Amino acid sequence: MAQGRIIKALAGFYYVENEEGIFQCRGRGNFRKRKITPLVGDWVEFEAENKTDGYLLEVNERKNELIRPPISNVDQAILVFSTEEPAFSSLLLDRFLVHVEANQISPIICMSKIDLLEKVKGEEMQQYKSYYKSLDYEVVSTSIFVEETIEDLRPYLIGHVSVFAGQSGVGKSSLLNALRPELNIETAPISKHLGRGKHTTRHVELIKIDEGGYVADTPGFSSLDFQGMEAEDLSLYFPEMRNRINDCKFRGCTHVNEPKCAVKEAVSSAEIATYRYEHYLQFLDEIKSQKRRY
Repeated sequence: MAQGRIIKALAGFYYVENEEGIFQCRGRGNFRKRKITPLVGDWVEFEAENKTDGYLLEVNERKNELIRPPISNVDQAILVFSTEEPAFSSLLLDRFLVHVEANQISPIICMSKIDLLEKVKGEEMQQYKSYYKSLDYEVVSTSIFVEETIEDLRPYLIGHVSVFAGQSGVGKSSLLNALRPELNIETAPISKHLGRGKHTTRHVELIKIDEGGYVADTPGFSSLDFQGMEAEDLSLYFPEMRNRINDCKFRGCTHVNEPKCAVKEAVSSAEIATYRYEHYLQFLDEIKSQKRRY
C-alpha cells in the first residue's frame, strides 16, 4: 500500500504525489458512508496498478483544514489584498485573519498592486501596514511590475505549504505567475461595472516551487461565515485582545457591556484600533445570529 499527498482534485479524480510520481486516483465508495471528503493537501494511503488507475484507501489525520478554499495540512496562508482594483477592505482582511487563526494557520498579509497607489491612499495603506505589523503579523507589499517586491515574498514560501487566498481580482494568480512564469495561470481583468474580479482559478491545486515547498492557488471568494466558531472564542483570534483577556475583571468577558474590561479600555486609549474592535463586534453578532438560526 502506497502513501502520498493529494496535490489536485478535479472532476472526481484525486492526483496523489509521492517519490515515484503522480497517480490519478478515485475515492472508494466507503468515504461517502463515513462522510469523509478527501481534500487537496491530505496525506493518503492508496493503491494503483499504474499512474492513471488508482484508488484512495485511507485519509490520514489532518493537522488543520479550511472549508473555503477546501484544503488541508496548510502551514501558512498568504492573504492577498489589493490596495486598489478592487479597493482594500480591512473588514474582509480581518475575516480572513480570524478564519486562519481559528484553524491554527500562520497568516502572511500580502498587499498587492502597490503600483496603483496614489500618495494619499499610500499613506492610509502604510497606517494599516504598521498596525498589522504591531500585532506581529508578517506584511509584504507587492507589485507584479516591480520584481524586487516579488523577491521579497519568495523567502516566505520556502519549505512551507502555503495557500494563496483572497477576494477575486486581487492578483493571486498573477503573483503566482510572477513567482513561476512557466505556470501561465489564466488571469482576467477587473469588471469595471462590478468593481471586482472574475473567478479564473476553478480548482485547488498544490504547485511545487523550485526552492522547496508548495503553493496553492484557490478560487477567489468574497465572504466567510463563522460556522462552528464559538462567541466566547472570538477574541482569541484578535491578538491585541488575546493579550489582554487576563486583565479583564470578569472571566469570560465578551468585551461588550462588562465593566472594567481591559479590551474596551485599550480601545478608548487607542492601543487597539477602533476599526478592529468594530469588526470584532460585527463578527460576534454574526456568530450569535448563526447560533440562534441553528
